[in-house]
Amino acid sequence: MKFLNRLLYQVHRWVGLVLALFMFFWFFTGLVIMYATPTTQNRGQQLAHAETLAPEAGWLSLGEAWDRSAEQRKAAAEKPKAKTEGKAKQAGDVAAGIADARLVRSAGEPLWLVEDSRGQRFALSALDGSLRQTSVDQALKIAENWFKAEGNDIGNVNYLETVDNPIILRNQEALRPFHRIAVGDGGELLISARTGEVLHASTRLDRAFYWAGNWLHLFKPLESIGLGNIRHDVQLWLGFFATIATLAGLIIGWLRWRPGFGGKPTYSEGRTQPYREFWFKWHFWSGLIGGSAALFWALSGYIDTNPGKLFSQANPSKEEITRYLGDGLPETLRLWQPVLPLSLAAAVDGADIVELGWRSLGGDAVLLAHSRDGRRLPQTPDGVSEQFSEAALLAAVQRVAGNAKVESRTVLNEYDSYYYPRHHQSPVEKPLPVLLVQLADDAGTRFYLDPQDGKLLAKPDRSTRVFRWLYSALHHWDFGWLYYRPLWDIWMLNWIAFGLVLGGSSMVMGWRLVKKTFLPKKRVVRRASKGIGKLEPEITS
Repeated sequence: MKFLNRLLYQVHRWVGLVLALFMFFWFFTGLVIMYATPTTQNRGQQLAHAETLAPEAGWLSLGEAWDRSAEQRKAAAEKPKAKTEGKAKQAGDVAAGIADARLVRSAGEPLWLVEDSRGQRFALSALDGSLRQTSVDQALKIAENWFKAEGNDIGNVNYLETVDNPIILRNQEALRPFHRIAVGDGGELLISARTGEVLHASTRLDRAFYWAGNWLHLFKPLESIGLGNIRHDVQLWLGFFATIATLAGLIIGWLRWRPGFGGKPTYSEGRTQPYREFWFKWHFWSGLIGGSAALFWALSGYIDTNPGKLFSQANPSKEEITRYLGDGLPETLRLWQPVLPLSLAAAVDGADIVELGWRSLGGDAVLLAHSRDGRRLPQTPDGVSEQFSEAALLAAVQRVAGNAKVESRTVLNEYDSYYYPRHHQSPVEKPLPVLLVQLADDAGTRFYLDPQDGKLLAKPDRSTRVFRWLYSALHHWDFGWLYYRPLWDIWMLNWIAFGLVLGGSSMVMGWRLVKKTFLPKKRVVRRASKGIGKLEPEITS
């Protein structure tokens, strides 16, 4: 028992010493992330800043633009730099289908922005069907239009550089490279050279919050120095040892706490904890009170690395998306000509339309007009319904499910624990209602489907739902009444404050332990005093 007790103290002391700085900076950067403005532009922001579409007679249908660009698209897919499709060398052997097609204006030019079933992204001219790349001059014009949509005085617009892998962007490989544009006093945009879409917009303050928050919190500096390949392992092991150190400290705190209940003895002078010194007392109380929250954060941070690949992904794979969409392209989708402005305005009650989007499932298709304020307004040319039928959605699910049968289906008009918006998201990113389909398979797979545009929004199975509670619930506290602000802010700020005190006191105590253990000790040398033969101490290092 004494051995285990000593081992507990030594593990907490030395592992905590190594991790003290990391724990403090995790709490600090987590606080910054809470109030940082996301710089990656979501769907709602892109619509709000888009150019008014105003279709004109003579624009090509999607089918015409797709057919005319076939050779150019094939050549683009075979380029060695197309890492997003590096595994799909069969690009010329198996025809890719259209997963999503949107008609927009970009720098004044009408474009069909197309994503195929392999995840490749293309911008096709609605004037001649050619494959377009966004030039620097066009990117500058896009930047001007972006800020004019806010009614701001943008000042100067300058081109900075074209980059392949900006650290500040995640999961946007299919849209690279990106033109980096400086706007006004400290504003910046990252614009896809493939499609002309604005993926990142920030002020100088936004970027400061990013570098002080996400960049440090997720160990992005390792990528900056060419060590991105070990970033995941660093996060995994630091999260593991932080969990061990925090758990050991929590056990020690409860063992050393003597509240004096029932007349039981306390420490001298009636103290309920053994320490007299300032930093030790603060460390004890912040650990005893806030240690559980610190443990949950450390453990959930470790689980976020998905150790041993225990948890599956909630997002469907590219192969599943291809099966979900089905084969073939409805003729209506291929041949429909963009309508004239007056006809379009009448069909949407005068809304400012910035995009027309086609979606298809098997042989069915839906056409939606997207307004600047994020509304989706169904268009119903001949043979097109306002939304996908339940039969079409279930058939698409069955193509993914294979032999597994559908156990139940429910229309959700409210969010549940596995489909909900984060605090910086809007109903544009997380629409309602959705169709929830439950499969009768061993994994307990669920499908969340948007009946308006047919998108497969999420595909969580049982392991993904466990991950939601072990990671997101314990790390973001985004469930129940805690989800709603300002209750969420009060809850988070309270525990982060304890975490900062815990981390700060750990660094002070750790430095003292290092000095005591490793630094040269001062020694006392006694020498005879002149005249009286008396020994006096001499301090030497």
